[in-house]
Amino acid sequence: MAHAPTSEGPHGSGLHQDLHWLFARLKQGLATAETAAVREHGMTLWGYTVLVAVVEAPARTQLALAQAVSVDKSKLVLILDELEDAGLVRRRPDPADRRARIIEATPEGESALKAARADIETIENRLLADLAPSARTTLQSSLQHLAGEPIAKVEDGRSPETACAPDPA
Repeated sequence: MAHAPTSEGPHGSGLHQDLHWLFARLKQGLATAETAAVREHGMTLWGYTVLVAVVEAPARTQLALAQAVSVDKSKLVLILDELEDAGLVRRRPDPADRRARIIEATPEGESALKAARADIETIENRLLADLAPSARTTLQSSLQHLAGEPIAKVEDGRSPETACAPDPA
């Protein structure tokens, strides 16, 4: 198992002072563990993210859902196709606009999401096990805060580079 070097100072190398690297390393590790966990429940990580958003707001159209999860509309269609093929969501025409589709979780989707969430929570608890409860609360609230207006200011109106874009042809 590879571990990050910690040779310079109490907090390691210059990389360990770089927020981008720290977040990228955490994302990489979580993605590795969580991909395996959600796969056991018939979905990808993007599928899991989309299913969470669908369950939280079941009357969302595909366009609203794409905006909510920061995924390109064409990529969302592929994710929804996978979820629908797995029996986890269904799409139905919006009564207010027949061209739009409303996405709903199926009972199987809600069950799979509940099980996947439990597995994700276990992984996150393992990651945070060495933190005191107050530090966990501070970390969570700080990340929630930073993911809102502060990151929008830094993006300065540019499209997020890390959003799930369509695959190049």
